[in-house]
Amino acid sequence: MELHNVRVWVRMEPFLVGALQAPPPAKFSMHYLRKMATYVRTRAKDGCFPRLCWPMWRHIACGKLQLPDELAWVYFETFDLMAERSPEERLEWAEAVSQCSTREELNRLRHKLSVDTLQFLLFLYTQQLNRVSLRTSLIGEEWPSPRARSPSPDHECKTSLQNKNCDDQAHLAFVQTHLSDLLELVLDPEQLSSSGHCAHDSLLSPEALRGLSFLLEGSVSKARAVHPLHELLSWAPLQTQAGYSKLSRAFSLQRLQSWLKDTLTLNPFGYTACLKTGKKLAWAQQVEGTMKRAKIARNTHNAPAGSKMVLMSQVYKQTLAKDSEKLSGANVKLHRCNESFIYLLSPLRSVSIEKCRNTTLVLGPVQTSVHVQSCEKVKVVCVAGRLSVCASSYCTFHMLTPTRPLLLSGNVALTLAPYHTNYPSLEDHMASVGLAVVPNLWDQPVCLGTEGIETPSPAPYGLLPPGEFNVLVVPFEMDGDTSEIPGGLPPPYQAAISHREQKVQAWQRTVKEARLNKEQRKQFQVLVEQKFHEWLLETGHRQQLDSLIPAPTDSKQAAG
Repeated sequence: MELHNVRVWVRMEPFLVGALQAPPPAKFSMHYLRKMATYVRTRAKDGCFPRLCWPMWRHIACGKLQLPDELAWVYFETFDLMAERSPEERLEWAEAVSQCSTREELNRLRHKLSVDTLQFLLFLYTQQLNRVSLRTSLIGEEWPSPRARSPSPDHECKTSLQNKNCDDQAHLAFVQTHLSDLLELVLDPEQLSSSGHCAHDSLLSPEALRGLSFLLEGSVSKARAVHPLHELLSWAPLQTQAGYSKLSRAFSLQRLQSWLKDTLTLNPFGYTACLKTGKKLAWAQQVEGTMKRAKIARNTHNAPAGSKMVLMSQVYKQTLAKDSEKLSGANVKLHRCNESFIYLLSPLRSVSIEKCRNTTLVLGPVQTSVHVQSCEKVKVVCVAGRLSVCASSYCTFHMLTPTRPLLLSGNVALTLAPYHTNYPSLEDHMASVGLAVVPNLWDQPVCLGTEGIETPSPAPYGLLPPGEFNVLVVPFEMDGDTSEIPGGLPPPYQAAISHREQKVQAWQRTVKEARLNKEQRKQFQVLVEQKFHEWLLETGHRQQLDSLIPAPTDSKQAAG
């Protein structure tokens, strides 16, 4: 088998979902992670290896790395969001958490959680993706080097330098640059030299290779089947190329590293490839004639589970709606959308929202995370495993989430509010991704800045006053049984809605008791409609109503 028939690439999710978009703690450096890698193996019987339980990570993080308890949990919880657990298991966990009435009960429950130790070590190392160096802060961007240079000169395929989490080219450059460190972290301690570094004859165990599969996967020849790295290297022809010894039942570290350098390539299912070769996405609702600048593409027709991508860029003055299997399980990126209303009513894997303005986004349940960056006056409505927000202003988030929202640096005047809508298949979609109605921590954010967890003054967020709260109605007919907001509304907000309904009923009684004649009723109706249209124009809601008018049938061409 020829070497060029094998392709290995960097998985998207560890960076897209796993790397927090904040500078990592100083003690996530290689020096301390190397010590942690040795420590966990020596304490295997205490719940450190091959799986690391929460109490031991808490001990390491708080006692040795000097992290606050809450920050230690944020990293552990972030990794757990990506873990392979069935929806049923996640729903059972949510039910158990919701029954905890004290902090002590919650801590006892968390003691049952554990993560793959080697993969968690690599996860901690990948937090360096968003490390801010002194050089970067002075000159504004990383010093160019042949290793880190983008493989593609196509400017349209590049994402912002400020958001490396979505940049598959940055992921490849990161792994290529730090491959030696990544391999060293998964080595058995006895394979290290007396100075604690890799030796010339170091051997990598199959167990270590399984840990590397957190970051790497690949395929052979032109086959569509995608395999984790450890499965790929279970095939004899590839084992020989990668330095496997039947005698030692391990891989030569030196030969494996050389093989990886030769086979590593750009992710064929990443955003770069999706933008170049992806299919268009047909919409159930859109305004014709204003989509010329928009770039909307998907790779869901050929991507494996976990690598499905949908990219939407430069959508302007549109109302777009989609409920489709083509969206289910996809990682969605919305970029530079402006003055639009977008409904993606399918269960999603993750959502990234970047540089959008004056836009409302109503999302189906998002299994892992919704990340919002560099946005202004954006409203997001969703059920999600986690919300994180960075460098955004005057945005509103109507959330149902089992984790505390992460408010990163650079935010101004954010508004947090309870989830306030439903659509017929919502509860089925929530169950399919393992999201329950409790616990719901939408109003308990964590502010995470350059110095870790902070309590900034003034606070970058506020809770929506109940008097300004309204329920959102999804304006489309769909099949399903959900007819109410999952979990209901918090009492103050429910009271505000009930009070408003009582005022409407009182107004209706007043009109009825006025005993207007036919001509008076007609004049009154004209006056009310006039005031209503004035209100629509003043609030900007007129655009949304106008965009809901169905387009002509012949203009809707199924694009996939």
